[in-house]
Amino acid sequence: MNASWRRVTIGLAALAVLATAARAQQPPPHVGYAYPAGGRQGTTIEVAIGGQRLLAARGVYVSGGGVQAAVQDYSRPLTPMQAGELREKLQELLKKDRDAAVREQIMAIRKQLLMSANRNVNPAIAETVVARITIAADAEPGTRELRVAAATGLSNPLVFHVGQLPEFSKQEVKNEQEPRRFQPQGAVPRSETTVTLPAVINGRILPGGVDCFHFQARKGQPLVIAAHARELMPYLADAVPGWFQATLTLRDAEGKELAYSDGYRFHPDPLLFFEVPRDGRYSIEIKDALYRGREDFVYRITAGELPLATSIFPLGGPAGTQTAVKMQGWNLPSSTLTVDVRGNGPGIVFLSARKEGYLSNRLPFALDTLPECLEQEPNDQPATAQRVTLPVIVNGRIDPPGDVDVFRFEGRAGQKIVAEVYARRLDSPLDSVLRLTDSAGRQLAMNDDYEDKGAGLITHHADSLLTATLPADGTYYLRLADVQQHGGPEYGYRLRISGPRPDFDLRVVPSGISARAGTSVPLTIIALRRDGFSGEISVALKDAPQGFSLGGAQVPAGRDEVRATLTVPRSPSDRPVVLRLEGRATIEGREVRRPAVPADDMMQAFAYHHLVPAQELMVAIIERGGAAAPLKLLEPGPVKLPAGGTASVRFSAPNAPVLRQAKLELNEPPDGISIRDVSFSQEGLTLLLGADAKVTPGLKGNLIINAFVERVPPAAKGQPPNQKRRVLLRTLPAVPFEIVGVR
Repeated sequence: MNASWRRVTIGLAALAVLATAARAQQPPPHVGYAYPAGGRQGTTIEVAIGGQRLLAARGVYVSGGGVQAAVQDYSRPLTPMQAGELREKLQELLKKDRDAAVREQIMAIRKQLLMSANRNVNPAIAETVVARITIAADAEPGTRELRVAAATGLSNPLVFHVGQLPEFSKQEVKNEQEPRRFQPQGAVPRSETTVTLPAVINGRILPGGVDCFHFQARKGQPLVIAAHARELMPYLADAVPGWFQATLTLRDAEGKELAYSDGYRFHPDPLLFFEVPRDGRYSIEIKDALYRGREDFVYRITAGELPLATSIFPLGGPAGTQTAVKMQGWNLPSSTLTVDVRGNGPGIVFLSARKEGYLSNRLPFALDTLPECLEQEPNDQPATAQRVTLPVIVNGRIDPPGDVDVFRFEGRAGQKIVAEVYARRLDSPLDSVLRLTDSAGRQLAMNDDYEDKGAGLITHHADSLLTATLPADGTYYLRLADVQQHGGPEYGYRLRISGPRPDFDLRVVPSGISARAGTSVPLTIIALRRDGFSGEISVALKDAPQGFSLGGAQVPAGRDEVRATLTVPRSPSDRPVVLRLEGRATIEGREVRRPAVPADDMMQAFAYHHLVPAQELMVAIIERGGAAAPLKLLEPGPVKLPAGGTASVRFSAPNAPVLRQAKLELNEPPDGISIRDVSFSQEGLTLLLGADAKVTPGLKGNLIINAFVERVPPAAKGQPPNQKRRVLLRTLPAVPFEIVGVR
């Protein structure tokens, strides 16, 4: 083979790989709703899943056991060309004699055009996958996660419930196929359905819509009616408020309003408790508080004489033992519950009650290893303050409204104190405020709200945390109250008073990863540091299948996050793979391990970001025209990059012909760091990195490097030329670096 032929062969092969790699690096699928958002044990249902980039959907996956799903259908809005062809056909049909067959064709085309126009109003949910989901009779009831695998990878998760009750769905009305625009109340016909309690009611609200469900009830029945709306889709990026704000109204047979709810305590989803006054027919109405609506305003209503826990006390107890808990609510089998956590370490467990085979909602219960005590009244003033010995966790209540709990402890000069309230994070309505004073009443520290970024489903952070260094030996007082002067038996709290307990939690974003076989993809590891811990955290895969590896998985000391890379095997997988990550750090001479909880960065109301935890970290490995050979970073350890100087980093590059066609660029690098040169050799790829003199020595982190090509997509006939676009080919393994001084 001569040299010119060899160059042509390599060039054609590189172009082929470039084409397949470019297709593989498209954004992954995104799903915005599933309707219905759950089903009953022992049934098979059809679920419509709305989103985008769902073409060639090949699988639907529900977490946990006992649930199987299969793709039945896929549809998407018409392209402009398809819509134009249909309009031309419609005009031809309108000129013909309109017999029954022609009229049917006309109606079908009009409906197709309307539905396509409606879908294009919100492209994020314009495509639809219909899945057939079979739920085993013994499937564990509760919350699961549903994802879609399509041509470009794996979607984000959606909430999907496995329930125990009979399920009903609203009766769809013809007007719901009209264009999606704001309509005043009454513009959309009321949807009315008759149901038999107990039941789960499924529906979704379209603009201006009000859904009504009729049922028969007996005098004296204690009914619980709970709507699940924001719980199904925590945050909507493009809506204000940033979720479906459901309201519930209960009416009698004459239409008189008997009860109303637009939220329960600090939860935006509404909840009604109602004792039926007489036998007869009653109605449940649900709508959006602002009469908004669209396909992703999905809800589930549970209604009936069902158990519901409204509060527990205490909110936690010692790990590894038994604790007696009082539970309040409706239709509970007992007011007391024994929590047996002899096999559990510190953390959160969830408690529920069961009555006549039906499970109640779950409430969080905190476990810890510190000594614990109960708050003792009277303790409203320093003179009657409850004496405690540190460290301690106090389990108490702010009851009655306006109550103040004061605790007294002895301290030493220079002693560091941390006082932290766990209430809102444990489902208590308490909005706490803490004040630390000395024996003369001088305030040393005060805190109202502390934002815990790990509590991603809470929008109003109402728990308090303060730290202080005591100025002298003596007596100190800690006051705890509700900032709004509210209170009651349900206003429980756990108050930790101790020295600092350095620790950390981890989040890994996103919870769904899509990668072409043999390539690397970026992910973000976020450290939630506690009580002043600032040390280095190493992150590793735990019990991962062969072929997976992490690059740059180390959160530097003093940093809260780092971007790393995950390299996947060369062999694709028929199903997504579930991975687990674990972080390790040395704290006060001992090794501490914490799981890295998968999460998604979700936007609320155009502006606010929340780390929403997921049940699983799932990875889809996509095959595209032959698996790529993984790149490898050849030098272990961080690259020592001098401020004002350069340093080289080398990769083995078995697919160098592809990279020779690409441009390499740092993705979101620190200011002053850049790629100065790229060279290829038989050994692989060498990058020359440079740092400006202004870059501060000691800076550590990872450099993420993207390989891309620039292309001009072909323009449609009669349209102006398209602009040049970048097409991502692949991401190189993360390059750890450290800025050092010039030697």
